[in-house]
Amino acid sequence: MLSRFMSGSVRNLEREYNCTVRLLDDTEYTCTIQRDAKGQYLFDLICHNLNLLEKDYFGIRYVDPDKQRHWLEFTKSIAKQMKSQPPFTMCLRVKFYPPDPASLKEEITRYLVFLQLKRDLYHGRLLCKTSDAAMLAAYILQAEIGDYDPGKHPEGYSSKFQFFPKHSEKLERRIADIHKTELIGQKPETSERNFLQKAQMLETYGVDPHPCKDVSGNPAFLAFTPFGFVVLQGNKRVHFLKWNEVTKLKFEGKTFHIYANQKEDKKIILTYFAPTPEACKHLWKCGVENQAFYKLEKSSQVRTVSSSNLFFKGSRFRYSGRVAKEVMEQSAKIKREPPEIHRAGLVPSRSCPSITHGPRLSSVPRTRRRAVHISIMEGLESLRDSAHSTPVRSVSHGESFIPRSRSQVADTSEGMAVISDEAYSPSDSVLPTPVAEHSMELAVSRQINGAPCSIEEEKESEASTPMHGERGDFGADSRSAQEGAGGDSALSEVEQVNKFVLSVLRLLLVTIGLLFVLLLLLIILTESDLDIAFLTDIRQTPEFEQFHYEYFCPLRRWFACKLRWVGGLLINK
Repeated sequence: MLSRFMSGSVRNLEREYNCTVRLLDDTEYTCTIQRDAKGQYLFDLICHNLNLLEKDYFGIRYVDPDKQRHWLEFTKSIAKQMKSQPPFTMCLRVKFYPPDPASLKEEITRYLVFLQLKRDLYHGRLLCKTSDAAMLAAYILQAEIGDYDPGKHPEGYSSKFQFFPKHSEKLERRIADIHKTELIGQKPETSERNFLQKAQMLETYGVDPHPCKDVSGNPAFLAFTPFGFVVLQGNKRVHFLKWNEVTKLKFEGKTFHIYANQKEDKKIILTYFAPTPEACKHLWKCGVENQAFYKLEKSSQVRTVSSSNLFFKGSRFRYSGRVAKEVMEQSAKIKREPPEIHRAGLVPSRSCPSITHGPRLSSVPRTRRRAVHISIMEGLESLRDSAHSTPVRSVSHGESFIPRSRSQVADTSEGMAVISDEAYSPSDSVLPTPVAEHSMELAVSRQINGAPCSIEEEKESEASTPMHGERGDFGADSRSAQEGAGGDSALSEVEQVNKFVLSVLRLLLVTIGLLFVLLLLLIILTESDLDIAFLTDIRQTPEFEQFHYEYFCPLRRWFACKLRWVGGLLINK
């Protein structure tokens, strides 16, 4: 009896595993789930824990053993997606940035987006000019510590907080001046809303950068935003395509293509090369999901997308979830008391690793975080009832639901635009597509507020497998990238030839297969005794009888003769 009980317990343990999800405030949520549980179950569990209804903008990210990042697919089993062994570690992040984050209905959702953008600002994803950077940092300071108090905030107090990878004393003084004079009396929720409004107007808002190279071998960052597809090089935005202009996304190996129709029926094709095939596939899937989310009117319009024009090759993928317009329409249906948000004291943040350029800086207090303490409702049956999403209030019913001011900016700046005073080069800790080889690292000299720096990999906040000493060095000499450009272009030519040869071979195999099927069908028509009306009618036609006696019968006799000759040789031996 005891052995049966023990064996049953072991089987139950084998069917369950632990999963840890790191939230945006750097707290951890740990749970035990069944081995066959799907991603949607875990995501609903987290949103239930946070009492989050406006959840369609968020997703769960994980890293495989090859250091390739992925978004957890909610329709598939978690265990089948994870290539590592349990326990699993993942993180909750903003997957689809709201087009107008300040208009999100609930404060808890605005707060989570605020945390994501604050993380983006620190790691260099949300890059902006110095004037905008000072204002954004001042809003964070006001939200974290409140009004300026000479008794509590001595001279140089703004330097105790890490808003960017590194910033100058001049910028710190400007941040303190704004905090002291312009933001007095603002409540934390007001400062966060103002921060969101300011951040949403930046060219790099919503950018989740994918490092690639163009056809000339120059490094570039590709990104999908609420407003369209963006390519960033240096401190400029070199391409911007609205979602209604993008017609197709395609990849093959490490090559990514984007097809678009611009004004006056101008068709363009942009081609970029990802570090690895896995990175390219991840880039393609992100593009497919973002295009479906922001472009379509209804989720019923979502179709399965193929990465190739040919049916016998390529990957197939389908976005599962609501689209942005449906999400916005559900916003007005929220009718509940807003969940309580408690502000905590100063704590160190794991999302802000130490700066490691030259001598290590002494550790200083980071920006204050708030822990969301929300009572968990008993039972999980309510997860089904709360499965609907209720994000933002509809701000317009116009094109692409872009807020009017942001839409005007997009219309007037479709060409090359300067995004900041410095080159866009986020730390590798935030890149969703890690560079496979050292030679593929971006050789862009980075300076933030007048001082070059590189950042340690964000090991704890965005990894499911250990990153053994992986650190990005984005202060590499740009000369090395130019030297490797020729070799990369030659390599790409060889890859293109190989792809062409493989395509021809695939076409040849398919043709042979079709001919074989036709031969089998011909044999059935001529030699079988199937008494089927349409077969009988075909056999009785003059054309078929002529073909049968003049071509098929001689061919059959020739094959029979050859088979007898081969059989005789085998018997004689």
